[in-house]
Amino acid sequence: MSASVFPADIESLFANDAQVAISARRSSIHLLPPPDLPPSVWAENNVRIPEGNAVPGPLRMANAPYQREPLDMLMDPDCYRISLKWGAQVGKTTMALCQQAFCIAQAPRSQMMMQPSQGDLATWLETKFNPLVEANASIRNLIAKPRGRKGVNNRNMKSYPGGFMMFAWSGSTKTMRGRSAPVIVCDEVDGYEVTEEGHPVGLLWQRAATFGDQRFLVEISTPTIKGASYIDAAFEAGDKRRFHVCCPACGEHQVLAWSRVTWSGRRSTGIDDAELDKADGIEHLPETARISCAVCPASWDDGQRIAAIRNAEAAGAGWKAEKPFKGHASYHINELYSTFRRLRDIVQSYLDKLATDDLQTFVNVSLSETWEEQGEQADATGLISRRRVWLARVPMGGVYLTAGIDMQQDRLEVEIVAWGVGEESWSVDYHVLWGDPLQVDVWDDLDDLLASTYEHESGAVLPIAAACLDTGGTGGMSQAAYDYAKGRTGRRLFAIKGGGSWGSPIVGAPSRRQSGKRARKVDLFTVGVDEAKLVVMRRLNVPRPGPGYCHFPDGRDEEYFRQLTSEKLVTRYVKGFPVREWRKPDKARNEALDCRVYALAALKIMNPNLLRLAQRLAKDAADRPPQAAVEAEDVPAPPLASRQDQPAPREVESPQRQHSGHRKWRPRSGGPGKRR
Repeated sequence: MSASVFPADIESLFANDAQVAISARRSSIHLLPPPDLPPSVWAENNVRIPEGNAVPGPLRMANAPYQREPLDMLMDPDCYRISLKWGAQVGKTTMALCQQAFCIAQAPRSQMMMQPSQGDLATWLETKFNPLVEANASIRNLIAKPRGRKGVNNRNMKSYPGGFMMFAWSGSTKTMRGRSAPVIVCDEVDGYEVTEEGHPVGLLWQRAATFGDQRFLVEISTPTIKGASYIDAAFEAGDKRRFHVCCPACGEHQVLAWSRVTWSGRRSTGIDDAELDKADGIEHLPETARISCAVCPASWDDGQRIAAIRNAEAAGAGWKAEKPFKGHASYHINELYSTFRRLRDIVQSYLDKLATDDLQTFVNVSLSETWEEQGEQADATGLISRRRVWLARVPMGGVYLTAGIDMQQDRLEVEIVAWGVGEESWSVDYHVLWGDPLQVDVWDDLDDLLASTYEHESGAVLPIAAACLDTGGTGGMSQAAYDYAKGRTGRRLFAIKGGGSWGSPIVGAPSRRQSGKRARKVDLFTVGVDEAKLVVMRRLNVPRPGPGYCHFPDGRDEEYFRQLTSEKLVTRYVKGFPVREWRKPDKARNEALDCRVYALAALKIMNPNLLRLAQRLAKDAADRPPQAAVEAEDVPAPPLASRQDQPAPREVESPQRQHSGHRKWRPRSGGPGKRR
């Protein structure tokens, strides 16, 4: 076309020529492809961390330089899978969010996001993804508006130009069925439930097969149990990359390891001999914590550690693989690499977990290592040797009594446990109440027993402050347990049932069950028996008195200890995936173990301040009148204390005496006996 058709200055054709020119230039931007930027560069230029995070504002890779390489692997044509075995406070969630934002705003493609449960997914949306979208207009403007005519934006899916993001959780095959996307992000994979169809990650990966070479899988998690941790197996299957830093003194490349963290008072060399740090008379000073070099005598403070992390890549260190790369890059990093955590805080966290017998949490979450279960079956012979004669029914250390009640076809079994500081425990009493749970007599006996009080070594008289009654597992008996429990919650008797999976709390929130027509509802608590049994077994293996240690009275019979240690934690494989479960030998009985779990559940429901109770008893011991009842504000009203409308509590007899009358219980201070 001839150039004479248009005037030389095209802007003169319009009255508002300046504004039109500006609009034309702005519009032309959208006609051009976005600049070809690595995801890490794009994220640093475009992503703002929302308020409420440790460092809100523009993303700064200098704060976590180890995020750069795994983030950029998204666009590496030779990589199809990355596995992140990462600990706490190292930004694994931020890195995943940046990858997802990149797939929305820079290189649009469809995505799938999976969380362990529906609740986890809702929490992630409300606290992570949605705040990120609101803080970044470049992302917010691309995602469809809620209830808008164009696109979808709800809890199941969010659409944007060029793709959509779908959401799923591991326990629901429905959320996975019929859905596929080329980019799959699986968060906290060690918490996933294996379905009958297989592992959820494998199902999503298989359904994305139609995308061919476009498929990209991101697996993120803190590890759990050795031999049963999915992320640990995924890390081992990849090329095993670890982040190296340079020693400020000698320049040697090395990995930050817990074994090289030093402080005044440390006696251990690692996790295997952590018990050395609990020795009497040791004064730990976390504020003196430093990291020693793996080669030279130098040690680094926090400033030198953080500088070494930030300068690692520039100094030629950074990520180094232990195996050849074959498309699967796997990364491991621990909390020592966090530039937001001080060494003193990490050491203090270790000491706190060590004191409460919760070292697994530190190993999994802070060190990002698997926990190797050793001795997850207690030794009955060793526990028998712990039997001692006490000066009173409740020794000085026990300050709070709970009861665990196990229901069988022909009896109820009850253990009464005294708890002290650090949840140190004393098995005060064990009873077998013979009788049919479908009849009222055995429940009357239980009322009388739970109304009993126990003399404390200080001279105080302690009530049973709370009790948990098992309602499931025995055919036809659940309704009888519901009927007994209704109306007794105010007296601290709680109906419970076993449930939950690994990682569940020992006691979950209660649900309501109807007990009979027009009867009041019963609060039914779910007890995570797998986790609770693991806590009990580990405490039975605590070698010396202190937090978590278990004491037993003289005269407790050996059958009790056989039942208490009857189960063992084993790992079996279902369709190639490890599943941990508790097993006991055929015909072995485990009522004593169940009772201890239920007594622990009662303690967790009430959550008393054991230290304050111990201080109160110690302070009042000198001037407390004999047989005076405890009236500390922290002790709830006795759950089943004798009231005017109840029969007076019967005396708890010694093993040498038996009750007379047609309704009897056999006091079992010596432990559970055989079936009649």
